Amino acid sequence: MPDYFSVQDKVAIVTGGLGQLGSQFSKQLAENGAKVAIYARRDRTQDEVEAQFPGLSDRIRVYKSDVKDKDSLIAATECVIADWGVPNILVNNAGIDSKPDGAADQNAPFEIYPKKYWDDVIETNLTGCMLCSQVIGTKMAEAGKGSIIMVGSMYGMVSPNQALYAYREERDGQPFVKAISYAASKSGLLNMTRYLATYWAKKGVRVNLVTFGGVKTGSFDKEFIDAFLERVPMGRQAEIEEFGPIVQFLGSDASSYMTGANLVLDGGFTSW
Repeated sequence: MPDYFSVQDKVAIVTGGLGQLGSQFSKQLAENGAKVAIYARRDRTQDEVEAQFPGLSDRIRVYKSDVKDKDSLIAATECVIADWGVPNILVNNAGIDSKPDGAADQNAPFEIYPKKYWDDVIETNLTGCMLCSQVIGTKMAEAGKGSIIMVGSMYGMVSPNQALYAYREERDGQPFVKAISYAASKSGLLNMTRYLATYWAKKGVRVNLVTFGGVKTGSFDKEFIDAFLERVPMGRQAEIEEFGPIVQFLGSDASSYMTGANLVLDGGFTSW
């Protein structure tokens, strides 16, 4: 019987594919036979690629590109097509959020939240996905095939629970508010997914969203983790290895009749 979950010899583009989540998606696809083009803002040598992805450097290449710069996306995509052919898979992963340890005004109350941070997050997380989908998805539509995978967040479905961050003000002596920009950008992906799924449905391009919950990274305060886990029915954070297989599923023929969907992997957080 055919292996419907196979991505063997498929060409995949992963934006932000060197980061924490992106590297897991890149590794998952390459280990299962895909040719993976990582779009990153800085060039990497193949030796650097080998160091980050041992044994996979023959299947992973890095192309310099910025998701906010359409010209750079066009140039990188033309290189990918020349090297490997028209992409079969696009993982719209590149994204940013306000930094918990960043400048205080990045996490300021909404009433005084600076527009510059809003602009930066929206331009990267939402406009960047639109531009990547426009440049790469158009090539897919012309070829009559392709799967676009949007990387979302549970904060695109529900509002951040500000009570989870209340300990910061008690500890640091200044308000800490999870900013509106990240939630707004990820929420926008919900309808961008539906729009593109219906727009390209008859041209063979599927578009789906994966909504992820909290993943174990070791970079969060214990106070936050304890409060967060009380609100997760499964009582734990995700292991990062649990996120890769869903991307492979959406890139494979196993999901050939799925488009416009939102797959939620959050341990049940948004079910309460």
